[in-house]
Amino acid sequence: MSNPDRPLRVVLVTGLSGAGKASVLRAFEDLGYEAVDNPPLPMLEEMVTRTERKLAIGMDARSRGFDATRVLEALSRLRANAGLRPELVYVTAEKAILLRRYSETRRRHPLAPQGRVIDGIDEERILTAPLRDVADLIIDTSALPVAEMRRDVERHFGAGNDSPRLAMAVTLISFAYKFGLPPDADLVFDARFLRNPHYDPILQARTGLDPEVGSYIEADPDFAAFFGSVTGLLELLLPRFVQEGKKYATVAIGCTGGRHRSVYIVEQIAAHLASGLMAEGAEIAWRVHRVHRELSREVSAAASTGPDQRRGGSIDSSGGEGAQPPPVQAQEA
Repeated sequence: MSNPDRPLRVVLVTGLSGAGKASVLRAFEDLGYEAVDNPPLPMLEEMVTRTERKLAIGMDARSRGFDATRVLEALSRLRANAGLRPELVYVTAEKAILLRRYSETRRRHPLAPQGRVIDGIDEERILTAPLRDVADLIIDTSALPVAEMRRDVERHFGAGNDSPRLAMAVTLISFAYKFGLPPDADLVFDARFLRNPHYDPILQARTGLDPEVGSYIEADPDFAAFFGSVTGLLELLLPRFVQEGKKYATVAIGCTGGRHRSVYIVEQIAAHLASGLMAEGAEIAWRVHRVHRELSREVSAAASTGPDQRRGGSIDSSGGEGAQPPPVQAQEA
């Protein structure tokens, strides 16, 4: 069926009902995985041993015999097989978002079919907490458009990522603090103390992707020390993450508007990681993904409005006060 030189990828997709597991499974299906949703837990290992295709299996509170401890035990047995490459993906969303989605769809929660949805959400969060704690990848769909979720799945599990010898995937996110922290961040660094290009009339409309903005930021007397400290910490932590078996790491850099300082620093960190870091005595190349959250939102907002709306839109992307985040797109349960 499979061999240790090229282990078969098996991804268990679990998490909270209403968070978007079905959408995640469809994304895996589009990547060539055989997607199976909600099989009885006792069938899990038998399914894996009978296939030669990459598998994505949805397991949640609807699954017959579902229990977090039993899922972890099955996952441990799968990981003992050198011919398999099992991974666990946990899909979640904020309580208010889940309540809104259930209200819009008028569906009952599987753990509270005759009771309040909020009670079912709370019970399921407790029930699945042990799985979230050990997940290889957490996908929070609270403010994540479906298209971006699909890109996340493709970045981690798409073509070219099947080799077990590939280094850990490192996602670098630039963001604005006024729109909230990226919920999946492992490490967060605050760049708001650096001089802000927003207050320079020439640079205000530009972004951290422009060389002039980068030169302005680097001219801050504290930039070099800050950048050296951040990269020094990453040089210490990332190889240790690899040694501990961690497959993905998300590093977030925040500033006020998410357009200048954080964007530039993310670009510079990506270039630094491209030079390679030592892990387990050997230099490895990281799979680096850059996500400029607020710049992506600007593009999405511009694409979804007409010219007249764009001229008078309410999104202030300049880094000043008063900006509003785009509407949250609902994920399918």
